Amino acid sequence: MSKFTKESIVEAVEQNQVRFINFEFTDITGMVKNITVPVSQLHGVLEHGVWFDGSSIEGFARISESDMYLYPDLDTFAVFPWQSNAHQTARMICNVYTPDGEPFAGSPRTVLAKVMQEAADLGYEYKVGPELEFFLFKTDADGRPLPGVTHDEAGYFDVSTDRGTLVRQDMISALEAFGIEVEAGHHEVAIGQHEIDFRYGNAVDAADHAVTFKYVLKAIAQRAGLYATFMPKPIRGINGSGMHVHQSFTDIKTGKNAFADPSDSYNLSKLAKHFIAGQLKHAPAMAAVLAPLVNSYKRLVPGYEAPVYVSWARINRSALIRIPKANTPESARLELRCPDPSCNPYLAFSVMLKAGLDGIKNELPLGPATEENLFESERARQGLQTLPGSLREALDKLEADPLMREALGPHVYERFVDAKKQEWDDYRMAVTPWEMDRYLPIF
Repeated sequence: MSKFTKESIVEAVEQNQVRFINFEFTDITGMVKNITVPVSQLHGVLEHGVWFDGSSIEGFARISESDMYLYPDLDTFAVFPWQSNAHQTARMICNVYTPDGEPFAGSPRTVLAKVMQEAADLGYEYKVGPELEFFLFKTDADGRPLPGVTHDEAGYFDVSTDRGTLVRQDMISALEAFGIEVEAGHHEVAIGQHEIDFRYGNAVDAADHAVTFKYVLKAIAQRAGLYATFMPKPIRGINGSGMHVHQSFTDIKTGKNAFADPSDSYNLSKLAKHFIAGQLKHAPAMAAVLAPLVNSYKRLVPGYEAPVYVSWARINRSALIRIPKANTPESARLELRCPDPSCNPYLAFSVMLKAGLDGIKNELPLGPATEENLFESERARQGLQTLPGSLREALDKLEADPLMREALGPHVYERFVDAKKQEWDDYRMAVTPWEMDRYLPIF
């Protein structure tokens, strides 16, 4: 059941004295874009949408096919809690359409909706719970981040005595104002690193929340004189930031967890095991979407609690897929540990779901779990695939897997690969401070 109607949105706008509405969408890299209209134009947008030129949006359209329009998802209406008076603003997340009224194939939200429908046709709803980690850095007088200068020296679950605890609480309050149900927040392993977890749910809703999460946290940090970064590996020698994703299927007819089987030693159904097998099969190809930056592969190295080997387990946190212990059948799930928070969550969940569905449709067999620490046991590593070691290698794996092209659709696939190849070439030609420090004094 919908939370909002056109009438209730108009009423909420009046009650909150909203002056502006942001109509939001994302490009293929996951960057939030928006068109702002004064509240006087709200009725027209609710009836007809708002037109825009898509030719300047990363991965969207060529100049010759640039006209498209946004139509808001009413249930994403929220009022910004940090703006007021003459600047009081609300937002709605939008779907993107072509002039003839068809969903635009280049919109990441459209891509995910298509794969979600594929799961629904089999009788299942895909639910996820992403856990986004982030760092808080101090800033200079102009508000720019000071690289590596964290706001604290605390560790895992520590009670820090600086402003980080209060900032986290402000972040949680702001997220709740957007309708995001926060379950917990805490300090993470590395200095200056934090995590705030929100309740799992439908993958499209969760992707909406993940996109909102990032810009809300940046805004709250900025107000506190800090900089929130979701860069996967901002500091050498300590843990990077991941976005572990908990996943399950709900049977649409019964409402029960289709991944649960209490008679199984891992509490997993055959369906869940086929799903895991599908994700393991396509893991190297998914990496370019789940870990999409050059910097992502500086997190995916041994020794920092990030996975490297394609395997699954229950107690072994070095595995790619972990099976958390289920307290009840309904809590049975699997945790994919390689994504990082720089990814576009719509595209990430699309390829994850598509890979799992491949395992289900083809009844792929699941090999034995690997419960030994893979970073310490050479024997346990034998025969296991590894994730790509660089963005270039990840793109090669992506291009070699036809299922990934199918998951993203040809429009997004081609533009994503092109953008990432350009990023890799730019990195490859850059002369880094490391090179200057290492080579200039001796050559």
